[in-house]
Amino acid sequence: MTRKKVKLAFIVNDSARKATFKKRKKGLLKKVDELSTLCGIDACAIIYSPYDPQPEVWPSPLGVQQVLSKFRRMPEMEQSKKMVNQESFLRQRIAKSTEQLKKQTKENREKEMTQLMFQYLGEGNIMHNVNMLDLNDLAYLIDQYLKDINRRIELLTRESQSQSQPPMPPPPVVKDEVANVEEEGQGSHAQQGLNINMDSMQPKENWFVNLMSGANVDQPHVFGDANQQSGFWPNTFFH
Repeated sequence: MTRKKVKLAFIVNDSARKATFKKRKKGLLKKVDELSTLCGIDACAIIYSPYDPQPEVWPSPLGVQQVLSKFRRMPEMEQSKKMVNQESFLRQRIAKSTEQLKKQTKENREKEMTQLMFQYLGEGNIMHNVNMLDLNDLAYLIDQYLKDINRRIELLTRESQSQSQPPMPPPPVVKDEVANVEEEGQGSHAQQGLNINMDSMQPKENWFVNLMSGANVDQPHVFGDANQQSGFWPNTFFH
């Protein structure tokens, strides 16, 4: 059997209020004791009531003085950082309850408009007794549903396109091939030039060796052909 929620209001009946005080005071002191024992913190309680001439303290008057002395040695900003009284506590509860009420009202309105939308879809027409406020909320709700559907369609389309397209092959390496071609071309030109130079120098070397050995050979025209009186050395690259 679940406990009935107690209404937080002043108890008018004196006997009921006194019984509730004794019961709640015992429970409060028990909770303070449990909090101090389980968490290892310094705590105290001072309770004034019209039913006892002296205030009731926990754990003892000396323990209360030690906790209060430790509290007074703290800076003023630290003292009031988490301090609340009954008025501020009630204000926080009211603000929290107001926020919860707004959230619950919005959820109820959305459920109501969703039910109304499906009702109109099932009947195929809109009732004429709907006011302007309901029509505006219904239009807003339908617009939100359409936006969610469009976002879902775009996401599925991108996923299907990414899965259907094959991976792009890596681009061919052109730099190495061009470098090889250039090296081969330069090597062939250099070899060709070397062969031409060696061919042009061979007759001159033979003529010089024969001349030193005393053989009677026809001396070539070193400075060019007899028919050409240009005076330049013969260039095998241009002739």
